[in-house]
Amino acid sequence: MATGEEAQRASEADIAVHWREEGYVWPPASFAAQANLQDRSVYDRMSLERFPDYFAEHAELLDWFSPYEAILDTSHAPEWRWFTGGSLNAAYNCLDRHLEGARNRVAFHFVPEPEDEPVVSVSYQQLWRRVNAFAALLRDYAGVQKGDRVTIHMPMTVELPVAMLACARLGAVHSVVFGGFSAQACADRMVDSQSHVLVTMDAYYRGGRLIDHKAKADETVALAREQGLEVRHVLVWQRHRGRYQSAAPLVPGRDALVEDLLASSFARSRVAPEPMRGEDPLFLMYTSGSTGKPKAIRHGTAGYLAWVAWTSRYIQDLRPDDVYWCMADIGWITGHSYIVYGPLALGVTGVIYEGVPTHPDAGRPWRVAEALGVSVFHTSPTAIRQLRRDGPDEPQKYDHRFRIMTTVGEPIEPDVWRWYHGAVGKGQAVVVDTWWQTETGGWLITQAPGLMPMKPGSAGPALPGIHPVILDEEGREVPAGSGRAGNLCLRAPWPGIAQGIWGDRERFIATYFAKYNRDPESKDWRDWPYMAGDGAMQAADGYYRILGRIDDVINVAGHRLGTKELESAALKVEGVAEAAVVAALDSVKGRVPEVFVSLEPGFDGSGVAAAVRDAVTREIGPIARPRAVWVVPDLPKTRSGKIMRRILAAIANGREDVGDVTSLANPEAVDAIRALVQGGAAGGA
Repeated sequence: MATGEEAQRASEADIAVHWREEGYVWPPASFAAQANLQDRSVYDRMSLERFPDYFAEHAELLDWFSPYEAILDTSHAPEWRWFTGGSLNAAYNCLDRHLEGARNRVAFHFVPEPEDEPVVSVSYQQLWRRVNAFAALLRDYAGVQKGDRVTIHMPMTVELPVAMLACARLGAVHSVVFGGFSAQACADRMVDSQSHVLVTMDAYYRGGRLIDHKAKADETVALAREQGLEVRHVLVWQRHRGRYQSAAPLVPGRDALVEDLLASSFARSRVAPEPMRGEDPLFLMYTSGSTGKPKAIRHGTAGYLAWVAWTSRYIQDLRPDDVYWCMADIGWITGHSYIVYGPLALGVTGVIYEGVPTHPDAGRPWRVAEALGVSVFHTSPTAIRQLRRDGPDEPQKYDHRFRIMTTVGEPIEPDVWRWYHGAVGKGQAVVVDTWWQTETGGWLITQAPGLMPMKPGSAGPALPGIHPVILDEEGREVPAGSGRAGNLCLRAPWPGIAQGIWGDRERFIATYFAKYNRDPESKDWRDWPYMAGDGAMQAADGYYRILGRIDDVINVAGHRLGTKELESAALKVEGVAEAAVVAALDSVKGRVPEVFVSLEPGFDGSGVAAAVRDAVTREIGPIARPRAVWVVPDLPKTRSGKIMRRILAAIANGREDVGDVTSLANPEAVDAIRALVQGGAAGGA
């Protein structure tokens, strides 16, 4: 029973934490000896008392046309501007400056999904030529100028970073829409950004099928027109050069095949990189928009590029002789930061894989890694769980050797972490479990891999120069080691932080800063703590545990439970491959957990529901006992692998409208789950 004083300290921001604290796993001594970051004084050097001067180290990783004058400009607080007064160009930093010493180094290995197609390797020289040619096409054919917005709706091919870097070379602002998104999602983003040029592709492979992608472009243009935006140019790359593979015909005067234009007019064109101010926008990245209007997160040039270059070198531990594979899609912030801009700024060789990682089987990633000599691997906990489900023994069949492996996108459960470390990393690779967001531009919380141990289930301490704080609802700090959780916030900005939301300053302030702001008129960064929207706790050793979105916390009879802990407990049950916990309405307790699980191949599901219910009750306590456990054929997921918990919550609560399902990779799963739940065949007593 809590004392009166303890009850008074508790608040709505406190989240019950029951996750067992895991022990340390130390990296091999051989890794620590070669790590890019070995300087243990870096945390003192980048202490809050020295903010923001230490970020000059990050800017030193870039080449400047003219030097910056101020590290941080707070005059538009909290729309922070970094490295102002100077000029540079992102495409120059990713390409031109490598040509003298590394022109023949591979920039990207493109791995087609069909295994009978050869890998295509593109050198830095070749990538530079392609970017110049497409930049000339954008400028001289499509009329794109500095500051214009260009929408790119493309699959995972090398032409996608070519289009991004061509925009950056011109000073145009690119807005990449994830290739799996619907035409409606693409049109909404074009209208919001007032983009009049769409770059797309005729077709691509996914799951063993050739997908017609150009048809989405036609629908996008029509939907944009309904909202008052006229798309002037649709530029179409071809998946197989010289073979147009879409059933949608080209519209004269609007559509053009990129390869035809390049061959006739632009193949040998050269475009001087546009000098950009440090604070000039580089790109817009829209949040998924599962609820409400999508937010166009605006990232600047110098601050963003400096941050992703620094974290790629010192946290991802990349060096020029690496072959680095990030399995994310470039349509998300991970792909922007850690496939395109960060690695290319360092002159690293990357891998772009076209399709489904488990096609034609779960051994595909490890065959690719073995064949290309991948040394650094980067993926999401969702993908790790899928690979463990579909092929738990597959990694042992291949002779791949990873030096370091990264996880991104959500917390990784300790049991899943151990499989990743032991099976995929063969017990030798260092695992870097990162926390960050679209809005942060790059990683903020994880261990420096050469300086400290790993801890399963914990993202780690903050990066050097990053200063988190956990606050309760009244703004009181929740101390480390207290066993209590609260709202994860950042005391001070950093170069990678978003500059704002495109065209909506008030929404930017209301979403990320208003809750703990001390003075709306202040230009002092100390008055503007950034609120991440995630619940977290900090252990006595300084490591942070991320408990998921505050919105996903389930309040059961006054006890606030983090869904990730419940899901972690469910994943410990034999045969459970994936788990999702949602809040279901209850007339007595307000909200109660319901659990949805899918199984590993070969399990028939008998007894699983009861075992999951018992595991959650045992690990968390009786208050967390699920009202129902549903064993389903598959969980609804986006093409990037994100489980759509809002759809499960809608079904659990009996709502007919589950929201937009156009971005799902498996929309058929929704009907199967609805039939199961509405039929009342709960998977456990």
